[in-house]
Amino acid sequence: MLMMLVEGMIRQMTILVDLDLDDGSIALNGAESQSRADAQVEPIIRCKEIVKHFGDQTVLSGVNLDVYPGETMVIMGGSGSGKSTLLRTMIGTHKPDEGSIELFGQCVCDLDEEGLNEVRKKFGILFQSGALFNSMTIAENVALLLREHTDLDDEIIDIQVKIKLELVGLREDAHKYPAQISGGMKKRAGLARALALDPKILFYDEPSAGLDPVTSAQIDQLIIALSRQLGVTSVVVTHEMDSAFAIADRMAMLDRGVMLCLDQRQWFEHLRDMPEAEAQNMDENRRLVRQFLRGDADGPLASRRDEVGYGEDLFGMTPDLVTRTPSVQPTRG
Repeated sequence: MLMMLVEGMIRQMTILVDLDLDDGSIALNGAESQSRADAQVEPIIRCKEIVKHFGDQTVLSGVNLDVYPGETMVIMGGSGSGKSTLLRTMIGTHKPDEGSIELFGQCVCDLDEEGLNEVRKKFGILFQSGALFNSMTIAENVALLLREHTDLDDEIIDIQVKIKLELVGLREDAHKYPAQISGGMKKRAGLARALALDPKILFYDEPSAGLDPVTSAQIDQLIIALSRQLGVTSVVVTHEMDSAFAIADRMAMLDRGVMLCLDQRQWFEHLRDMPEAEAQNMDENRRLVRQFLRGDADGPLASRRDEVGYGEDLFGMTPDLVTRTPSVQPTRG
């Protein structure tokens, strides 16, 4: 256990040498990452025909997704597309109504809470809000998992906490409480805590949401560095396109709970940048994805919103019924 800890500390110190959070630069060792999605590599995450209902609403409909070791998978989609539900299903917060999910080659759908907690020790989660304990300092938040799930001495825990906080540029703020730091610092502190147990997988829920451009770029660089140098597999849910294209190896697009596209980042870049005349000949799904990638005001997404009448949207009835049926009946003769 101690040798594994020392090796992990050495790898993390390598990142600290290569990553400069002050000037936004990053140096990565080795060649550019290649796709792991080939027949000889088993996925570290496998989602098969995932279906999830909330009451009468189907949020996920037959979603298939394989994530391979060491890659960064970006899951995109508009509000209500099902991307956050898919992430919560992967980490065991929601159980799928149909289909199966495998993590590290193990099906987690039928595990009891104790078994699921053992699997959870192998991955970390950066929540959108940071999800820090307000009564604890930043250092105590990061140390919590080490105290709960390891038998390490306090001195070793203290070293680990300092390394994790240095990775995200917060070592000098270790004594502060969440109420004393900015939203961006809370996000970075949450990432430090997600790294506490040296996870093999990191799940990110909107890591760039609410951050200024410089801090957002620093988070992107950390995601890349963790993947390239520590071999951490990253699953990132986001609708921030600049961040998505900066970090992704592969990208997936969800719409109304259906997986529309799953491909290499370069495919999505080509779709985004192709001439408008060529794009007009694509089917509606491809034009929808292109509109989302480009942030265009006009396109299939906008047309879809215009299909439902205002009265129907407000009251669940047709506009004619709204005008013909007064909500208050007159009492005077």
